[in-house]
Amino acid sequence: MRTRSGLLAAALPLAAALLASACSSSSSPASASGAGGAPVTKITAIGAENEYADVIAQVGGKYVQASSIMSNPNTDPHTFEASPAVARDSTPNPHLWYRPATMPAVAGAVAASLAQIDPAHAAYYKANAASFTASLAAWNKALAAFKSAHGGTPVATTEPVADYMLQAAGADNLTPWTFQADIMNGTDPSPQDVAAQKALFTQHKVTVFLYNQQVTDALTESYIKLADENGIPVVGVYETMPTPGYDYQSWMLAAVNALNKAVTSKVSTAKL
Repeated sequence: MRTRSGLLAAALPLAAALLASACSSSSSPASASGAGGAPVTKITAIGAENEYADVIAQVGGKYVQASSIMSNPNTDPHTFEASPAVARDSTPNPHLWYRPATMPAVAGAVAASLAQIDPAHAAYYKANAASFTASLAAWNKALAAFKSAHGGTPVATTEPVADYMLQAAGADNLTPWTFQADIMNGTDPSPQDVAAQKALFTQHKVTVFLYNQQVTDALTESYIKLADENGIPVVGVYETMPTPGYDYQSWMLAAVNALNKAVTSKVSTAKL
């Protein structure tokens, strides 16, 4: 069993406010030009995972230079060592970016923090945050459509990466929470939970299997094999945004589309 240290840097009940506070009042020259062709200075901002940095960049636009601590989709974000301050704000399921209400709140908080740093462009940041929130309509529509057509679909997971999205889509996650939490935290699940998870496949209790595409081990691979042997499509989900080719909006839409394709066409999407 692989182990993990620390916890997700974005594992925060109020991730929006804390990520917004990562903005710095120091600035550096940027390539954009202001009035009279003068260089525009950019506020430096850091998001824990690259999905947060992407939202910060969309809200900040030409006045912000955003980067992330973690952006490689082939690494496990849980290996990031969180500070004691972050650890005190931990939540049972830190994968908040899959919850539809999270990123609009992040965008609004980022806009407010940027406005404090750079009051002259407050209206610009506010408008960008509103545009970002409006751009999530396709994802929200896809979630609603899935819930209407396939609400109650039984699924299995390895850990709670996409649980918030599954809840919004009306899916029924049959994997025991204790199993999900153990896998997420790098702890060996109990024999009872391992057996219960196996039965979901061998007894054809689930329609789709979702697993953390970035973190697999022998146990996960055994379930992927069981799903394949029992005709159950698998969907890989991510803790950091796959790059290149995605922004937050297109990533979330791709995730729900993969779930829909698994249910309607029995097609697996192991990797975006």
